[in-house]
Amino acid sequence: MALYIELSGIMHEFKNLVELYQGTLLNNVIPFWSQYSLDRQHGGYFTCLDREGKVYDTDKFIWLQNRQLWTYSMFYNRLEQKPEWLDIARTGAEFLAKHGRDEEGNWYFALDRSGQPLVQPYNIFSDCFAAMAFSQYALASKQEEAQEIALQAYNNVLRRQDNPKGKYNKAYPGTRSLKSLAVPMILANLSLEMEWLLQSIHLEAILERSVAEVMEDFLDRDTGLMYENVTPDGKHLDCFDGRLINPGHGIEAMWFVMDIAKRRNDLDLINRAVDVLLNTLNFGWDKEYQGIYYFMDAQGHPPQQLEWNQKLWWVHLETLVALLMGFNLTGRKECWEWFEKVHDYTWNHFSDRDYGEWFGYLDRRGEVLLNLKGGKWKGCFHVPRALYLCWQQLDLSSRKNPQ
Repeated sequence: MALYIELSGIMHEFKNLVELYQGTLLNNVIPFWSQYSLDRQHGGYFTCLDREGKVYDTDKFIWLQNRQLWTYSMFYNRLEQKPEWLDIARTGAEFLAKHGRDEEGNWYFALDRSGQPLVQPYNIFSDCFAAMAFSQYALASKQEEAQEIALQAYNNVLRRQDNPKGKYNKAYPGTRSLKSLAVPMILANLSLEMEWLLQSIHLEAILERSVAEVMEDFLDRDTGLMYENVTPDGKHLDCFDGRLINPGHGIEAMWFVMDIAKRRNDLDLINRAVDVLLNTLNFGWDKEYQGIYYFMDAQGHPPQQLEWNQKLWWVHLETLVALLMGFNLTGRKECWEWFEKVHDYTWNHFSDRDYGEWFGYLDRRGEVLLNLKGGKWKGCFHVPRALYLCWQQLDLSSRKNPQ
């Protein structure tokens, strides 16, 4: 009741926000990808789409192919069993099962349009998203082969997690050993996605280890910030990579942690994750032009990434998910106040009201840098996933706090 009284002034917003996120997902974003991204000749998906949805490059990047397969399979499983969505998932699954892996079962980074390999399997995230995608597709299609592909990819991730790039690693061995936040954070989320295929004891051990690594090794207790790279024993190095803060990664990792903590009913861990979320926003928010920086240096030195002050779509979308999840789990007013601020910036700058879908890349002032809707790094994933998750969280808020 106290939460309702304190927040009664915003209750009227929930219904409108639910309609905004739901309607944009179902009537704008998903139709855009359904109309423009399907390669009906060779299978798989085109991700390099300009503002109007025209294909400007036909190369196929494995993690984006798998992300789109996951997206359509997930919506088929969780929203509505539309035959169209399953058909779109199938065109990706069949293409990837045939062309996506090398002879040892490692997932390539890129293929040409017909499925010939272009870039070696140097990137563990190709395997991560293959496991996610085929796990969801197996649920949708009931195919045993899809389950086998998902488990094979997942075991690849476990095998490669301590040396993600393997023989493709360009770093000189033994001089400056660093591990990346990206690996344990994605493993935590991936393992929850794969829960139905994993033994309970095995799953709990991986979740426990992943959360401990994120919250103990990568979290700096003095600043409350999540570092992108630390030494194998969780120490900082005073160099570009060692001082790197990627606000979007840190924030996304926190909603992964909240998801696990909710499963355990661990309110202390939830609040710790919300603390990191709020600390990161206070650190990473551009106080002059608004929006969240892409990269930052923990000590305020010039970052090595020339794109450090760009504003990216996925950073803001993952932040909206994390803030709504934090708000629903804790009722902390700061989460809602930040949500309103980030929501306004995100919808005013990234959403394309004329041609559908969302822009991906803004300059520091919020002007569109590239008017593409998809490319080598942006595909059918962050926008639809975040819209869906925000819709679900907002609907939960409205039901918990009825007028």
